[in-house]
Amino acid sequence: MRVFITGAGGHIGSAVVPELLQAGHEVVGLARSDASADAIKSMGAEVRRGDLHDLDGLREAASAADAVIHLAFDHDALSTGNFADAAGADLAVVQALGDALAGTGKTLIGVGMGPTGDAALDAVISANPRSTAARTIAGFTERGVRSLLVAIAPVTHSARDRVGFLPRLIKIARGAGVSGYVGDGANRWPAAHALDVGSLFRLALDKAPAGAQLYAVAEPGVTVREIAETIGRRLGVPAVSIPADRAADHFKSFAPFITLDIPLVSTSTRELLGWEPVHPGLITDLEEGHYFTGE
Repeated sequence: MRVFITGAGGHIGSAVVPELLQAGHEVVGLARSDASADAIKSMGAEVRRGDLHDLDGLREAASAADAVIHLAFDHDALSTGNFADAAGADLAVVQALGDALAGTGKTLIGVGMGPTGDAALDAVISANPRSTAARTIAGFTERGVRSLLVAIAPVTHSARDRVGFLPRLIKIARGAGVSGYVGDGANRWPAAHALDVGSLFRLALDKAPAGAQLYAVAEPGVTVREIAETIGRRLGVPAVSIPADRAADHFKSFAPFITLDIPLVSTSTRELLGWEPVHPGLITDLEEGHYFTGE
């Protein structure tokens, strides 16, 4: 297949692209900068210059492909407080890509979760501004698109991770002199190594049925306290509980995420695709030290 990928040069994209190339697919990656273009070329993929604001260009690229994998997102919005605006822009991209593929039977793979039937979990999902884009992707199945949703673990980690939950917590801990968690820190974050996530996207493209909800989760839930204690030990600072009424002051724009508790399991995905994560777990990856080189 000829596969068009947004975010091809990013953390997850850089794991997905080699998987697809090794499986014999042609890959075209969207690049908004010279650095991104160079990264995509170095992996052996074709480059299409552009950005997420050029909706006509995205429609054109999607129409010329057999499948589209949409990974790009403005992750800087987590730290700037513009998450809702970034989610709105993402929805516009999803709609453009889906419109281009409507009625073709081609594949659109996006990131997100649809309703699960668990009222508590569905409330958390709906509270995420990105949930509208996920529902939109799922809805394209009824318009003749082979739509697939991949729920990516909140902590997708590797040596290439620069903007995820772990780098943000480490930056906060460095600045505050303590590695914090809220309350008893028993809330859990699902995790997966980026290379395992890359293999899941390849399997999804090759094997998943239209409308499938997939879970890129290797570990169902690692407690935030264990994560904070590991960060503290590596930085040489204490791990401490931050009272809930001080969380916003301590964690700033990351405060809404520090208390997330979304344990996820990937049993159905593993059975459907034959996916088996083989790379290091979250704490092991933290202990390897690459997250702590540089400031």
